[in-house]
Amino acid sequence: MPLLTLTSDIGSPDYLVGAVKAQLLQLNPEFQIVDISHNIPPFNYPQAAYVCQSAIKNFPDYSYHLILVNLFEKKPEQLLLAFHKNQYLICADNGLLTMILEDTPEIVIGIPLEKTAIKNTIYLTSVMGRVVNQLVNGESIQSIGLSDVKYLEKRHLRPILENNSMEGQIIFIDSFENVIVNITRDQFEEQRKGRSFRIVFKRDEIIDRISESYADVLEGEKLALFNSAGYLEIAINKGNAAGLFGLKGFSEKLRQGQLSYQTVKVYFE
Repeated sequence: MPLLTLTSDIGSPDYLVGAVKAQLLQLNPEFQIVDISHNIPPFNYPQAAYVCQSAIKNFPDYSYHLILVNLFEKKPEQLLLAFHKNQYLICADNGLLTMILEDTPEIVIGIPLEKTAIKNTIYLTSVMGRVVNQLVNGESIQSIGLSDVKYLEKRHLRPILENNSMEGQIIFIDSFENVIVNITRDQFEEQRKGRSFRIVFKRDEIIDRISESYADVLEGEKLALFNSAGYLEIAINKGNAAGLFGLKGFSEKLRQGQLSYQTVKVYFE
């Protein structure tokens, strides 16, 4: 039973999520479809990369990940099929692929689109579903599309590193208003080199230790920890960090006159 994941910027209230799944099930009723998220903000590549990357690494080998994010940044002429670390990814040629993988894919195939087709979301979904069926039926990945294809690459959003500090961008705010920063535990420890540290945000808010869980501090107190995806998280035990501190995600639109902060800095001493 082929395992497919869906990630999109369609939005949960839209009928289109159901229509996309229906299209896939028409192509193969045996598809097992798992939703990752349909609430990726439009054009927010860092958040899309974080959500996809953090979820994909938990799936069994040879799962198929359909990424319907920013499908129409430009007039679509091809989709990309990639195989990397025993996972298949199918997405638009918009640069998101390399942001998700943070690496050069082991294999990338271009899937040409019919020139006369109406290239809407349902059509692109049907192309993705047919590609999965071909792979499931034993066709080699090289036979499905065009090898050595040129495709758009974008760099993953990385923290700014200096000798005694690092600065990260807020890339995601979850439903509890916990704030995720694009600093991984490995990056943090490599830059730290065993030194003490201060995590500083909103000009004067400081955290000087890493907690293992929210319960490590009293209710209502702020904390920092590394979440299950390995990224730095700023939170308040039983509170709403983003709202209280005026923290906003990278590339979120800010209202005129709104005082908000989108970066977190770590100083090493």
